[in-house]
Amino acid sequence: MLIGIPPILGPDLLFTLRSMGHGDEIALVDANYPAQEHARRLVRADGHGALDLVRAILAVMPLDRSVPHAVMRAALNNDPAQAGDFHQGFDAAIATLAPGFAVLPLKGADLYPRIRAAHTIVATTESALFANVILRKGVIDANGRPA
Repeated sequence: MLIGIPPILGPDLLFTLRSMGHGDEIALVDANYPAQEHARRLVRADGHGALDLVRAILAVMPLDRSVPHAVMRAALNNDPAQAGDFHQGFDAAIATLAPGFAVLPLKGADLYPRIRAAHTIVATTESALFANVILRKGVIDANGRPA
């Protein structure tokens, strides 16, 4: 255990978050996503849902303020106009955890290539359909604050 580090962040995920640089993206995918096949780097987070992992990641990783969208997610039925319970919960969580960051819902044709190009894919056991999200890492200034 570490002081101030959410225990849901295991050693492999902590290593990944620390290894990522500014602009790198991490994708958290649901249990139905072919993570093993698509990942450049794969971290397994079996037994954990995507939203709990997002909360823990955002407790230690800054989001990128230099781009229009540092938070992206799948859309219900790959239609950005549709949102299920997971999507609504994710959007509400981001509004609380990362004020000022808008969530960009993406259709599958835009989302899946971006997941494949991510620095790392985190395979969750999230059971909601289309529960895939991408977070883009920002920077921390010399005083240890997100910049």
